[in-house]
Amino acid sequence: MIEEIRSILTKIGEDPTRDGLQNTPNRVDRALRFLTSGYGMSADRLLNRALFDVAYDEMVIVRDIEMFSLCEHHLLPFFGKCHVGYIPNGRVIGLSKIPRLVDMYARRLQVQERLTVQIAETINEKIHPRGVAVVIEAQHLCMIMRGVEKQNSIAVTSSMIGVFKENQNTRNEFLNLVRIEK
Repeated sequence: MIEEIRSILTKIGEDPTRDGLQNTPNRVDRALRFLTSGYGMSADRLLNRALFDVAYDEMVIVRDIEMFSLCEHHLLPFFGKCHVGYIPNGRVIGLSKIPRLVDMYARRLQVQERLTVQIAETINEKIHPRGVAVVIEAQHLCMIMRGVEKQNSIAVTSSMIGVFKENQNTRNEFLNLVRIEK
């Protein structure tokens, strides 16, 4: 990928041999490999030995999970916070695995809508809870730096499964606990 990055630098009118750009292709290569490292991960391996049988039937929430991803349309970052909640049905996920799951999917080329659904569906598939709720609030540099150039815009997406979709009170409780405006 290093030669391709050098080529891009040349095509935009830069000299990849000048002092400030000599190591840029290597740095961009390493950065892109890190930012897309989610492709080399799987939910099964990530959650291995972190699914537990527990008699708990109240809401479990991990909120304000910092996340960043690359927009698949422009390869520009979007970043913000992810809030994940579920109501167990005999099984729980180790709490530290939830932010790792967010990172795994975020470190792929994404659209925010898909990212939100992937997190919710994976939790639903792995522990079959009574319900799952995921909300992501993010700023997109493709909207801030180019296009509509709206610096203060925030995109909010949600995925509600089970009791969070079926029961307005359950959904409201989650949204109140993560402080999302209804």
